[in-house]
Amino acid sequence: MAESKTGKGGAKGAAKGGGKAPAKPAPKDTAKAKKPSGEGARREPTQYATASAEALASPKDYAPRLKKHYEEVVRPQLIEEFGYKSPFAVPSIEKIVLNMGVGEAVNDTKKVTLAAADLGLIAGQKAVITRARNAISTFKVRENMPIGAKVTLRKTRMYEFLDRLVTIALPRIRDFRGLNPKSFDGRGNFALGIKEHIVFPEINYDQTESILGMDIIVCTTAKSDEEARALLRAFNFPFRQ
Repeated sequence: MAESKTGKGGAKGAAKGGGKAPAKPAPKDTAKAKKPSGEGARREPTQYATASAEALASPKDYAPRLKKHYEEVVRPQLIEEFGYKSPFAVPSIEKIVLNMGVGEAVNDTKKVTLAAADLGLIAGQKAVITRARNAISTFKVRENMPIGAKVTLRKTRMYEFLDRLVTIALPRIRDFRGLNPKSFDGRGNFALGIKEHIVFPEINYDQTESILGMDIIVCTTAKSDEEARALLRAFNFPFRQ
């Protein structure tokens, strides 16, 4: 009995005195298999983050063709023609507004949704449905009734649409003889109308239920119609002579 007590005491003293603790059992294979999977889970988000960062960085470096054309060709040409003292005084295109009215929406409001979808395809941006401000009984129009759609384009999408309009859409218009050089409002803004929106290549003619017209308003920072006309002519707008 005495030996057993001293043995227990010696074991306790060895534990308190810094003796080696008993070795723990080795981890099982399942624990080792989980470790690499955990490391892989940590690495995946960093890889995706790097890829997404590169994808987000590429659009910032992209510049539309007409924007480069304005900075390299149009701006020096207008400075030479009008004698601007500062490059900031040179007029530029501020925005482009697309407006589509749907007269058939009086009988079927679903056609406004289809027209907004087509306008969104043309502009590359979601269209906003416009509603009637007042009720007009003669045309069976009620207040707050959807009657059309519109889109306002700026910066990159504006230049991209302008490029497609001048190089693709306008040449596809039937019996096209040029734009009216007098369609300015006196403040440097130009407006044109298109009778068939199917001239844009984004619209599939076979899947279109009805052919709609649309208005295109090009808003510039020019102070006079003469400056705005020279600006748009430098962008290859086909004005009638």
